[in-house]
Amino acid sequence: MDVKDYYKVLGVEKTATAEQIKKAYRKLAVKYHPDKNPGDKVAEDKFKEINEAYEVLSDAEKRKKYDQFGENYKHYEQHGGRPEDFDWSQFGGGRGRGRTYSYGGGSAEDMFGGEGFSDFFEQLFGSRFSGSGRRQQQAPGKGQDVQASMQVSLEDAYAGATRQVEVNGSKLNIKLKPGLYEGQVIRLKGKGNPGRRGGENGDMLITIQLAPHPQYELKGLDIYMELALPLYTAVLGGKVNIVTPGATLNMNIPAGTDSGKAFRLKGKGMPAYNNSGTAGDLYIKAMIHIPKDLSEKEKELFQQLAQLNERY
Repeated sequence: MDVKDYYKVLGVEKTATAEQIKKAYRKLAVKYHPDKNPGDKVAEDKFKEINEAYEVLSDAEKRKKYDQFGENYKHYEQHGGRPEDFDWSQFGGGRGRGRTYSYGGGSAEDMFGGEGFSDFFEQLFGSRFSGSGRRQQQAPGKGQDVQASMQVSLEDAYAGATRQVEVNGSKLNIKLKPGLYEGQVIRLKGKGNPGRRGGENGDMLITIQLAPHPQYELKGLDIYMELALPLYTAVLGGKVNIVTPGATLNMNIPAGTDSGKAFRLKGKGMPAYNNSGTAGDLYIKAMIHIPKDLSEKEKELFQQLAQLNERY
């Protein structure tokens, strides 16, 4: 029987922290998940292997036992011992020849419904049977949560939207409320992996990612944008239409507006999630647009204005 190197399976060092182990596991679980590799037996076996490794290394007690066991077993084997003769009982779990020991830490095999774990795992953490030979009765357990991400435009985050996601082969419409923000997690209860032994299903956790926008910048609940302002409007004043994520607004520009001047429209920013009536502000920066390709008449008029300006 080969000794499983769980650290190597997850691609981490033996000194890895719990967070590093979790991060490595999640990355591999996404890559080899059966939903992404339908019918791929190699990917399925790899998925089971990384779950087996994570089952041990994510649990402080199991990891401690694994670290202790591995060194002893390798030492025993290197000195000519046969795997089947190794005394597993000294580690509180596993099977010796003709003997069965239970591991007090509980059964980790639930992840695969009692199937799929290596002989090494069962030798170390106990078989499906107790010392008396009777099948252990495991309590129902909640299924694993499923992680996913969804990119949302600023307009949809502002106004809300309906999106369709695929869950376990079925399409599901979910309603997104106005005011979504970067990193927000939407929980779909019961849409994760099936529960164990009749337990409730896990949840689907969808992390929101706001797509970059060419015109708007979001800071908290405040929205920032630039407005290309015609020279004549900046000089003489007038009304302009401003397209915002929520609506098109008609705004009065005072005469003599300088380039770079900022206007604040209170309450026209991003609405607060689940807090009706609360919203950020909209900040508009005027950027004066200089006309090009002037006609001869226009050039003449500008020259006259320049001459008038020189007199004063």
